[in-house]
Amino acid sequence: MGEARFDGKVAIVTGAGVNPGMGRTYARLLAERGAKVVVNDLGVGPDGRGSVRADPDAVVAEIVNDGGTAIVDHHSVADEASARAVVQTALDSWGRVDILVNNAGVGIVAGFEEISAADLQTMITVHLFGNIWMCRAAWPHMREAGYGRIVNITSGGMLGLPGLTLYGAAKAGILGLTRGLAREGQPLGIRVNALSPGGATVAAEHSYVIDPDALRAFKEACPPELVAPAVAYLCHDSCEISGTLLNASAGRVWTTVFADTAGIHDPALTIEGVRDHVGELLDTEPLTVLGDPRDPMGARNPQADLFVPKPYRSA
Repeated sequence: MGEARFDGKVAIVTGAGVNPGMGRTYARLLAERGAKVVVNDLGVGPDGRGSVRADPDAVVAEIVNDGGTAIVDHHSVADEASARAVVQTALDSWGRVDILVNNAGVGIVAGFEEISAADLQTMITVHLFGNIWMCRAAWPHMREAGYGRIVNITSGGMLGLPGLTLYGAAKAGILGLTRGLAREGQPLGIRVNALSPGGATVAAEHSYVIDPDALRAFKEACPPELVAPAVAYLCHDSCEISGTLLNASAGRVWTTVFADTAGIHDPALTIEGVRDHVGELLDTEPLTVLGDPRDPMGARNPQADLFVPKPYRSA
């Protein structure tokens, strides 16, 4: 099929100013393959406090020095107006936006009771609302063009890790956003997927105490550059899937799926009936996978079809 190229495409990569960092590798690979790239970063680093600075201007310089095309954008993604300004940067420069990689985020490791209200607010706003506002800003332009590729960056933290309960909640919200937008985008030519990356970045070293030998092995095995090809595929014309969660780390790429167990059915169900059949509820043979990644509209819930939304009235 030949080399996967992005010639003529305009991409926005948020949170792309950290080195080493995931967003930087996404921006560099897209530019290397021909995309014009908006390198967005507020510059406050992985914890959102500026203790480790990000430098999106340096990333743009790297791309340009390598023969690519990129411009910098310093707006926040965390509110509606500034997210629109990020998209406007692409429109003002190149008149279109084809690709959006929502990578921006802050990582604050803290217990559920320990984390401050301010840090909690920051984390939810940057991750969840940042994705929402960026998608909302880019969506009408993609809809008008009849084409778009959106990649929302999630995390394994959404499945439950110590110190990442609220971070995980925000990331799980991003996955829900992805699944819904995939349905809405299907008839519009917009494909929306999520990706959970694993790699050695500044954020990992900043947030955790890591044995030096283990850190060295981690860096060797899991450079962020090995995540970028999976992200770039989801950004490409040839991407056939939508509403899917991919994972990428150390050169391995795999999919996390949603599936139903057979469960039980009892028209006279009681508390005891549930209690006494928990084993059957949890039995993973057989499983019914939910959703078709090549046709998000195809696998429909018959019960959901009974509910027709009433006309929306704005508050």
